[in-house]
Amino acid sequence: MLKNICNIELELVDIEGDGFHLMVAAKIGRKKVRLLVDTGASKSVFDKNRIANILGKEDFESMEQLSTGLGTNTMQSQMTEIKTFSIGKVKIKNSQIVIMDLSHVNESYDMIGDKGIDGVLGSDFLEYHNAVIYYKGPKLKLYY
Repeated sequence: MLKNICNIELELVDIEGDGFHLMVAAKIGRKKVRLLVDTGASKSVFDKNRIANILGKEDFESMEQLSTGLGTNTMQSQMTEIKTFSIGKVKIKNSQIVIMDLSHVNESYDMIGDKGIDGVLGSDFLEYHNAVIYYKGPKLKLYY
């Protein structure tokens, strides 16, 4: 049972007056990453190009199952293991992560002058940590 609570500041990004996206700062090892908080995404995923730079490797294990969503019909996904992943006080060790090419997503962010994302924090992580999103603040409450 998850007993501890961690409150994490979120960044509220205005999408050209047409809504907002929530971003959260996290770390892979000691390197900072920026993740889109997406309650509609079933899985958390990381951008293939950015994760290659962060981990210093480009060879990842292919997954047989194609992924859907993120503005595409189907995409090839890969996976790799990371030693540590953390958001606030929530730390996960030796975790398998899913990797996809999110360059089309980052191109959209670039068009509005935003620096883009390293990945998407999806419902798998949010549900496990009983996440609560507060738009006033804004902040993300996680249980761990």
